[in-house]
Amino acid sequence: MRKPAPRLTAAILSTGLVLSACAAAPASAPLPVSPAAHPSSTGSASPLAAVFKVSLGSGASLGGKRVLPADNPWNTPVDQAAVDQNSAALIASIGLGTTLHPDFGAHWPKGPFGIPYVVVKGSQKKVKVSFTYASESDKGTYPIPKNAPVEGGSKSRGDRHVLVLDRDHWKLYELFNARRVPGTTRWKAGSGAIFDLKSNKLRPAGWTSADAAGLPIFPGLVRYDEVKAGVITHALRFTVAETRKAYVSPARHYASDNTSADLPPMGMRVRLKAGFDISGFPRQARIVLQAMKTYGMIVADNGSDWYVSGAPDKRWSDDQLGTLKAVAGRNFEVVSMGDITTG
Repeated sequence: MRKPAPRLTAAILSTGLVLSACAAAPASAPLPVSPAAHPSSTGSASPLAAVFKVSLGSGASLGGKRVLPADNPWNTPVDQAAVDQNSAALIASIGLGTTLHPDFGAHWPKGPFGIPYVVVKGSQKKVKVSFTYASESDKGTYPIPKNAPVEGGSKSRGDRHVLVLDRDHWKLYELFNARRVPGTTRWKAGSGAIFDLKSNKLRPAGWTSADAAGLPIFPGLVRYDEVKAGVITHALRFTVAETRKAYVSPARHYASDNTSADLPPMGMRVRLKAGFDISGFPRQARIVLQAMKTYGMIVADNGSDWYVSGAPDKRWSDDQLGTLKAVAGRNFEVVSMGDITTG
């Protein structure tokens, strides 16, 4: 779901986490609201990381280990941050009456849907990847296993993201429009990015990634393992149909011709209003909504308005996630953005 853009890569390019150690709360119990209620952490992992093992395979649990440092923008609470002065117009441009849409779940005609990922060992054999847009891609080899899941499946005509997490070196490898070269171990992709999950380093200014905003995809996904644990402690990734020819940190890239100040730049952050009552929502949806209140959502790609990204898992309750569609754009506000880089 990409919108053509004038720049070389933008023509087709689109597109931290501590889990609660407590047992899952019943549907009527309140969820953690303040970061003070979460285990503190420094560096790349929480103190619980030694207790909970990072598993291997497709959709594997991270066992409580935080993705990116604690002070990374993805992991920073914004529930007390100021509202952007142009919030009303920006939200209106996305759609006041348009509702949230969980772009992930358990069941689709061909199985679970969303953006998949795979966790591998540090010894995973690396393969060569060639890029259509090499000037803004990270060169080198990528540890892509033979069974790496591709977004939408092997025959997908969509974004075809491939996300690989190296649990031993704590590095993230992401590809857009990825395809295995038939008869070889090599892959080709539209673009690729490598992220050191122990670092807050951003991509070079103006660079895309496997996502239009130049951001990592994985840190913004809703994952089943964290919802099962009872709390999400990071911002979420979402898409909008019309973006501005601009970006705001931590984004590094835009994908639009439009310079209207009433359109969201890549990297813009929204949050669910504090007064919105989430107590009546079922557990899985309520945990997602609480994350939207505390950490917000970041515009990462051109796509359908208010589509929220997550990883597929057969254990999702599509009925519970479907209740997110009762939440409309008018229930959100834009967090103050600071400096905006324009094209």
